[in-house]
Formats: sequence, C-alpha cells, structure tokens
Amino acid sequence: MKRPALIIERLDKLYPGARTALRWSSPWELLVAVVLSAQCTDERVNQVTADLFKKYRSVADFAGAESGQLEQDVRPTGFFRNKTKNIIGAAGMIVAEYAGQVPKTMPELLRLPGVARKSANIILAEAYGVIAGIPVDTHVKRLTNRLGLTKSADPEKIESEMMAIVPRSDWYRFSSVLIYHGRAVCVARKPKCDICVLNDICPSAFRVSLF
Repeated sequence: MKRPALIIERLDKLYPGARTALRWSSPWELLVAVVLSAQCTDERVNQVTADLFKKYRSVADFAGAESGQLEQDVRPTGFFRNKTKNIIGAAGMIVAEYAGQVPKTMPELLRLPGVARKSANIILAEAYGVIAGIPVDTHVKRLTNRLGLTKSADPEKIESEMMAIVPRSDWYRFSSVLIYHGRAVCVARKPKCDICVLNDICPSAFRVSLF
C-alpha cells in the first residue's frame, strides 16, 4: 500500500467521518464561517456565529450590514476589519451577480473577497459535494512536511503535490484527517510521536526517537 493511502487508512480509523468543525446551515453561512476562521479557532468562530446568524439571516442582510456594527459582531475572531470588509463585499457580489446563491465552481468562488483556494475547497466539498482540490491549512502544511510528503511551505504548491499522489476520491478526506490529527496529536510545538499511529512511517518521528 502506498504511504498516502496508508496514512488515510490509519487516520480514518481515528477520526471517522472527519469534516469541518464549523457550524453552518447554508452555503452562505459556511462561507462566512470559513472567512472568520482565518487565524482563529473553529471553536471561537462557532461561538461568534451562533449569535451572528440569528442577527443576519440572509446574504442580503450581510450585504446591507453597517460595517461598524458588523466589525463589533465579529471582533472576537480577530482581523475583524478586513473580515468585515470581505464578508460585506462577498455578500454584495453574490446578491448582484449570483442571485443570492453562493456559486458552485472554483473560478467563481475565487472572485469573491476573502475566498482563496483553501476556503473555496472547503465550501465546494462541504456545501455541494464537489471535490476540486485539497484544502491546505496550517495543520496540513505542517503534517505533510513532517511526514516527508513535501518540502514546500507554499500552500498552493503543497496542494498540487498532494493532488498528484492522493486519489481524487480521497482529496478532501486526506485534508480532513490531517487537520484532526494536527490538532490532537501532531501539534505544532511538541508532537506526541510516542502515541502517534503514524510513527513507524513518519521520518520526523524517526528523528525524534534518536534523542
């Protein structure tokens, strides 16, 4: 069995059905949550959106939101001014150009303020079941490097390299289980290599074991 497939098989047993931890009930709510999740934990985003989605119930509500007020509403997620600008901008574009519906293709999503490839991949996979690529966040970046699958620090290059070695049907699942494992075991500062189910096939674990 090739190593990427082995990684997925082992992590899938640990994190069955791994999906985004963000809470949402429509493609638009998912888009907002993903924008807010930049440099912020999913837990904090979910705390903010619990009230946010009661106050602003539609894309049109966000498009017409007063920026100063929305800034205060999303302030706990950090970088609130830029996030507010992107959310209002994306809402306005969706209302004006897409009849209020979040688009379903990568090129269209990438036109929206605040939506890069990682965000678009998540929205497409979670909301529409469209697998267009592999979302690369800080966890996926860290784990693919530690596992020796890439030497790149560039998310788009990592995505391209992983798409070449992971079967398309597993693209989103691969990202999801790496994210969960990055949060639980292969953490940034002190990875728990001694309890990791990948430690026998991870070159970084080999190095740790020497000391």
